[in-house]
Amino acid sequence: MKKSLFLTALLSVGIAFSTFVNAGEIADRVEKTKTLLVGTEGTYAPFTFHDKDGKLTGFDVEIIEKIAQKLGWKIEFKETAWDGMYAGLNAKRFDVIANQTNPSPERLKKYDYSAPYNYSAGVIVTRADNDSIKTFADLKGKKSAQSATSNWSKDAREQGAIIVTVDSLAQNLEAVKQGRVDATVNDKLAVLDYLKKQPNSGLKIAVESDKKIPTGFAFLKGEEELIAKVNQALEELRQEGTLKQLSIKWFGDDITQ
Repeated sequence: MKKSLFLTALLSVGIAFSTFVNAGEIADRVEKTKTLLVGTEGTYAPFTFHDKDGKLTGFDVEIIEKIAQKLGWKIEFKETAWDGMYAGLNAKRFDVIANQTNPSPERLKKYDYSAPYNYSAGVIVTRADNDSIKTFADLKGKKSAQSATSNWSKDAREQGAIIVTVDSLAQNLEAVKQGRVDATVNDKLAVLDYLKKQPNSGLKIAVESDKKIPTGFAFLKGEEELIAKVNQALEELRQEGTLKQLSIKWFGDDITQ
């Protein structure tokens, strides 16, 4: 038993030492090649998608491109389905994920993140002529259109809303427009994108939650040097007003604060 414990301890030390030796290897390669490999979906508008000419674009794409310009790097995008995104980062197929990634407690155990470059929140959407909902508590007894399995449905139910189940955000908002329900609770960024594309929808964001959900670029642990460079460039873009400009361009609102 003692021998087994000793071997286990040696193995643990070896793993830790190996991790330490490899820490920063991506930063070293990026510095040598001046090329950043970026994992992104390419199918998640307006964050990362292909325009009518087939060019990869979007809010997240433009921000990481601006960062690379600041640092004198080229970018090579590696388009990957979301389900395989973190596996691709683990396998070092790319150096960073630029795809609206949130640093959840579970993810922070395995990955490090840049400073946030945008924030989202839960919002209540109503018809523009509806003044009866001014707080989340006002949802009590009101009909709210929600997708069955979404977290937003849970939030609405906890506030005492009567849930009317529909399949998608577009259907949620259509139910509000038609007056079949009083409201819907959903993600602010998705709603802003819809309102920007449908300026005459007759809908409004009536309430926004106080809880902000940050989005940052995801990296493997041990890449503090690389993250520090990205954060420095990100802060310069913030101070120059570039982040805000890109936010207004894509969402018609400042989502960077």
